[in-house]
Amino acid sequence: MTTNYLSPRAILGSLAIVLAATTTSFAAATDYEFQLVETQVSQGPEATVAVRLIDKRTERPVPDAVIFTTRMDMAPEGMEAMTTPVEPLPSPEPGVYTFKTNLSMEGGWRFKLAAKVQGETDTVQGELVLQATP
Repeated sequence: MTTNYLSPRAILGSLAIVLAATTTSFAAATDYEFQLVETQVSQGPEATVAVRLIDKRTERPVPDAVIFTTRMDMAPEGMEAMTTPVEPLPSPEPGVYTFKTNLSMEGGWRFKLAAKVQGETDTVQGELVLQATP
């Protein structure tokens, strides 16, 4: 009868390899970023705002995210209580998310978003500032 013996060094080395492979395969919410496609948007009741969701590790757009929270307000102008509805529109390309809103006044508007990315447990959140122009 033969007995197999693994040294403590071999066991720890194997464990380190398994842990490294496991921890690097998951992304965090901070690995993603919302970006405005255009920072200036025409003021009015049919304003269109487009954002791109990027995986910062690869610099590639992230398609098929589920954006479940949006808020548009005038916080940059000191009027956080002034909000306006945001309505999702069809996506023009993978990783770009488009919305219709009523930018009733010129000036700075803050756009807050929250999304779920497929395969990720954490919520991706973003806060963008755009300018409504005449």
